[in-house]
Amino acid sequence: MRILFLGDIVGRVGREAVISRLPTLRRDLALDLVVVNGENASHGFGLSPAIGRDLLEAGADVITLGNHSWDRRDLIGHIDSEPRIIRPANYPPGTPGQGSVVVELVDGRKALVVSVMGRQFMDAMDDPFRSVTDILSRHRLGVTMHAAVVDVHAEATSEKWAMGHFLDGRVSLVIGTHTHTPTADHRILSGGTAFQTDAGMCGDYDSVIGMGKDAAIARFVRKMPGDRLQPAEGDASIAGMMVETDDATGLARRMAPVRQGGHLAPTLPDF
Repeated sequence: MRILFLGDIVGRVGREAVISRLPTLRRDLALDLVVVNGENASHGFGLSPAIGRDLLEAGADVITLGNHSWDRRDLIGHIDSEPRIIRPANYPPGTPGQGSVVVELVDGRKALVVSVMGRQFMDAMDDPFRSVTDILSRHRLGVTMHAAVVDVHAEATSEKWAMGHFLDGRVSLVIGTHTHTPTADHRILSGGTAFQTDAGMCGDYDSVIGMGKDAAIARFVRKMPGDRLQPAEGDASIAGMMVETDDATGLARRMAPVRQGGHLAPTLPDF
C-alpha cells in the first residue's frame, strides 16, 4: 500500500496548496491512502465542516486533528456524522467523534488510521499509550488490516520517539505532528514500523510555524499579550511523508519525504 501523510495544514494558503496539489500527487505517486492533519486549516485554528469537505473532496481519505480540535464549534455537531474526520483517541470518554477509523480501499484492502495527543507540555489528556493499545487490541496488522497509521500530535520529541518504539512492529507508520517543522530523522525502525518525529506543516514557511512573523516575534520580545496570531499569507509549501508497505505484513518497505512549493527544498519519492 502506498500511503501519503501530510502535516498540519495552516490557514488559507496551506489548504489551497493541499487542495490544488493533492489530485496530481495521488495520480503521479499512485497513492492508495492519503491522511492529512487539518487541525489548523481554518484560519490557523481548528477545522470547519466546510473546509473538511473540501479536503476530502480533493483526495484526502482521513483528516486527523489535535489540540485545536474544538476551536471551530460548528465541528462539534458535525464530527459524529463524518467518520473520516478523527480527533485524538485519548480525549475523555463522552467527547464527540472517534479517535480512529478503518478505511476500505476500492480493491477491498483495509487501513486503520489512529490519532492520539501527547501529554508533555500539552493539555491534560488520558494516556495516549493506553488509548492506542486499546484500539490495536481490536485489529491485527497483516491479518485484519493491511496497513495502520498513527498520528502522534505532541510537543515533546521524546514522547513521539517513545511512541514510535512502543508501536514498532505493530503499525505501518508512526508520525508526529503539532510542531510544524519537518524533521530529518525519518527511518524504518527495527521492527518494521516507519517513523518520523514531525511531518512538518502545509503552509507558509516564511513565518513563525505558519503564523505572521511580527505578532509572533512581539510575543517573545515583550512577554505580553498582543495581536491575535494570524496565518502567514505567502507562498505555501506542502510537507509530509510517503510510505510503501508490504500487504502481507503491513510493515513498511520504503519511505521518503514529500515537499513541494514555497520556501522548502523540493523533494519527491523515487519509488
